[in-house]
Amino acid sequence: MPHPWTARVISPSRPAQPSATTVRPAALLRGEFTVRGTVVAARLSVTALGVYELELNGAVVGDHVLAPGWTSYHHRHRYQVFDVTGLVHDGANAWGAHLADGWYRGLLGFNGGTRNIYGEDTGLLAELHIEYTDGTAHTVTTDGDWRWSPGPVTAAGLYEGEEYDARREQAGWSRPGFDDSAWEPVRLLPFDTRVLFEADSPPVRRIESVAPVAVTSSPTGRTLVDFGRNLVGRLRVRVRGEAGRTVTLRHAEVLEDGELCTRPLRHATATDRYTLRGDADGEVWEPRFTFHGFRYAEIDGLPGDLDPADLTAVVLHSDLRPTGWFSCSDASLNRLHENVVRGMRGNFLDVPTDCPQRDERLGWTGDVQVFAPTAAFLYDVRAFLRSWLRDLAADQGDDERGVPPVFTPDIPVIAPVPIPAGNPPMAGWCDAAVIVPWVLYERYGDTEVLRAQYASMRGWVDAVDRIAGDGRVWGEGFQFGDWLDPAAPADDPGRSTTSSDLVATAYFAHSARLLARTAQVLEEKDDAEHYHALADSVRDAFRDRFHTGGGQLAQETQTAYALALCFRLLDGDAERAEAGRRLADLVAAGGHRIGTGFLGTPLVCDALTDTGHVDTAFGLLTQRSCPSWLYQVDMGATTVWERWDSMLPDGSVNAGEMTSFNHYALGAVADWMHRTVAGLAPAEPGYRRLLVRPRPGGGLTWARAAHETPYGRAETDWRVEGGLLLVDLLVPPDTSALVELPGAEPVTAGPGRHTFHTPLPRRQPQT
Repeated sequence: MPHPWTARVISPSRPAQPSATTVRPAALLRGEFTVRGTVVAARLSVTALGVYELELNGAVVGDHVLAPGWTSYHHRHRYQVFDVTGLVHDGANAWGAHLADGWYRGLLGFNGGTRNIYGEDTGLLAELHIEYTDGTAHTVTTDGDWRWSPGPVTAAGLYEGEEYDARREQAGWSRPGFDDSAWEPVRLLPFDTRVLFEADSPPVRRIESVAPVAVTSSPTGRTLVDFGRNLVGRLRVRVRGEAGRTVTLRHAEVLEDGELCTRPLRHATATDRYTLRGDADGEVWEPRFTFHGFRYAEIDGLPGDLDPADLTAVVLHSDLRPTGWFSCSDASLNRLHENVVRGMRGNFLDVPTDCPQRDERLGWTGDVQVFAPTAAFLYDVRAFLRSWLRDLAADQGDDERGVPPVFTPDIPVIAPVPIPAGNPPMAGWCDAAVIVPWVLYERYGDTEVLRAQYASMRGWVDAVDRIAGDGRVWGEGFQFGDWLDPAAPADDPGRSTTSSDLVATAYFAHSARLLARTAQVLEEKDDAEHYHALADSVRDAFRDRFHTGGGQLAQETQTAYALALCFRLLDGDAERAEAGRRLADLVAAGGHRIGTGFLGTPLVCDALTDTGHVDTAFGLLTQRSCPSWLYQVDMGATTVWERWDSMLPDGSVNAGEMTSFNHYALGAVADWMHRTVAGLAPAEPGYRRLLVRPRPGGGLTWARAAHETPYGRAETDWRVEGGLLLVDLLVPPDTSALVELPGAEPVTAGPGRHTFHTPLPRRQPQT
């Protein structure tokens, strides 16, 4: 039932002519109220047009960061609820908030970005419901009696950074009795509270503190701080000095020629500034309303030399519960997996962003589509992705054709690549509307997400059906396609060796098939029959256009074969075997270097494994020459890069626009590592039945994985000893496991711990 709001949205006065480009300050807003009696419960509901930090009687409420987060505000606007019983008391009370632009009014997007996307005014909406021991209750709200003042945050932007002047602090401003006579009255803004909903996904929090590992001087004499790994968050600095001195903090992911390399940030300045108040006991400051992606920081303006103990990196991301772990005997593969985990953490910051550092940070559908299986193993992302999917469906509803946007929340952008006007249908990206709900069903047994997203799923497949027409082949014109194929030139990331019509038609068949299966789960029998027939028709069209017979494709690329095999677009064992052989030959001919972009990469190892070429898949995984996963590791990567060669072998940064050093899409291979290297996968939705199918290779002598399934913890742990494969297995309660070891007959195991052993088959020479 909707919350019956009685509060009003309050806003500071707007400048007569607000600048369209200036980074705007945060405001302070405050009000007072009286409590008459002993409080038994106090419940605060609060949100903002912008981002807020609320205080009650001088204490910060909650530990959320950048609340209320980012949703498709015009459709769905989140509010938070806090138990503040311990913060209110009999007599005079006060409450107030810092209020900044955030995603609502701040700069978003490429090429200089766009401001005021959701509105020209920031605002605060809050209600405090108080219950007394005598059974009475009353509610205090944001209203016209509140007042506002400029605060110490003189500029705040997600891309730009934050500027804070501690001399402008007003002691006691959120406590009762503060003299606010010099403050100005707030304005009341019209607002449709029907878009409000109580927060349905984990908030962003401060998760970890990281100390510097080195402080050095750059060739030009600048002070550089290395935190040892790429992370997402901001700095907390402790400083002592005279009033008026400004300390400047600049951030970047990499160094180039010994200096901070900010070119990959594009228009994001990622610079924080703190002006001291002159406290003799020292001052500690951390920005409130920004975040950065960085490993290195450049510090300027310190009074004296930097003591590393005075600087801490505060890691931010959505507070997701870890649910999956992997390790093996190869330290480089462990590092790769750590990079995948770290990249996910940095990009799951309220929405599943593509990257956390430059002028973008958008909820790209293609990235999360390929990464969703990995994400669902590593963390409990059920609520996080369900909330994001609700935004996707809401934004999709704005398109009369039923086409989802390529990123959600959807915003207008001036893209650095020539995307057609409007909301162009993009294969692999818009397919997130179908694939991500299906992944949540597979990994959590969640039929409700299928039911909730069914109209969205069907809307996308029907839209492609109309676009493709009777020929069932589509993808002409601009498509992202197999984005950032390693053969793509630096200035043309979409130039793939696999044609966009092959990629798009394969995804059309795949999404139609998943939609048919969804209809079966939901007992929509007519729809199931219709979409199975559609998927068959698209598969036939794919074969007519792109299959030359006998398992050979007209386009001999790793991505083409991976799509055809994983999406079941070939007929019979013979064709699949031949396609697998040709894919393995292509990989071998390429020196076991990767030849896939965003859409082919998550599939290529599975395509090889499923057709009997697991050693070739391991050859890809363990390759160290560029392009490869371990090339990045050898180059010192601590997160997964956007390009296979975001950094070139000589240590210079790739000249292309797309050179993020924290971009999780290519890390989707971790799903194959979990399912195939360690051998832990769902055989039925929600892990009601496990599939334990480890496939040792790559010179590994052991591997293990653990996952907190909806039924409890599952574990696989295998090792090679004396020609035997020994497997220890933990099966959760109320489940079973199908165990398929190499060279052995499949067996079923019930709940509990089990040990299996089998002779390790002799390997054929790698192809």
